[in-house]
Parts: sequence; C-alpha cells; structure tokens
Amino acid sequence: MTCVFVQLRCHPGKTYEVADAIYEREIVSELYSTSGDYDLLMKVYIPENADVGRFINEKLLTIPGIARSLTTLTFKAF
Repeated sequence: MTCVFVQLRCHPGKTYEVADAIYEREIVSELYSTSGDYDLLMKVYIPENADVGRFINEKLLTIPGIARSLTTLTFKAF
C-alpha cells in the first residue's frame, strides 16, 4: 500500500458535508479538520498497483464542495 496525504480546500460552508461524504466512501485512514490554506487533511492508503492520480480523482475529487486539493506522496516511515 502507498500512503499519501491529501489536503482539501472546500467551498465556503461545505467542509462538514465534504467530510461526511469522504467517510461514507470508507477510503481514508484518518481525516482531520485543519487551519490554514486547506480545510481538511486526510491520510489515505492506496493499493500498491493503483495509479495515485486516478485513485484520488475518481474516489475523492468527485465529491461536491471540493475547490482544490494538494496530494503529498510518502516514501519512507521513520
């Protein structure tokens, strides 16, 4: 499994709706509300042979209320 962190900026007033939709899809390991440029931070484990971009686009970014995303790939846990 590949671990990635995804930050989401939501349209005003939509953060809780987006968070609920993410949990309904059962694809995140952890989900946090954050301060700063992005509203949500999630930890996602993507299947080893899956295309990261396609997975994020098809499983997450189809949720209404998301304005922007930032995906950070991980390489090694210390």
